[in-house]
Amino acid sequence: MTNEQILSEIRDANLTYLMLAQKLIRVDQAEALFRLGISEEAAEIIGRLSMGQMLKISSSNMLLCRFRIDDDIVWGLLTNHNLGRVDNDATTRLHASILMAGRYAEAL
Repeated sequence: MTNEQILSEIRDANLTYLMLAQKLIRVDQAEALFRLGISEEAAEIIGRLSMGQMLKISSSNMLLCRFRIDDDIVWGLLTNHNLGRVDNDATTRLHASILMAGRYAEAL
């Protein structure tokens, strides 16, 4: 993959992320804050962006979104590397969601 292809993929990901974020924010801002892991101020800004503004912002060579999973426990739960302990996939994913929600609440 060439550098230009990588930059194009980043721009596409940025635009897709902004469009999804804006849609979530306009439907239910409180839920969007939780799902996106962003502040209320950021949500208000994203919610007001025009398509032209989103296109301009998304053209950056830096990803606008980031992974919220930053520890081995949650990665293990999501990738099922800890299935020896729990056989139920739904329970494992629920546990991961609870951990991530708790970390979001701590960040606020």
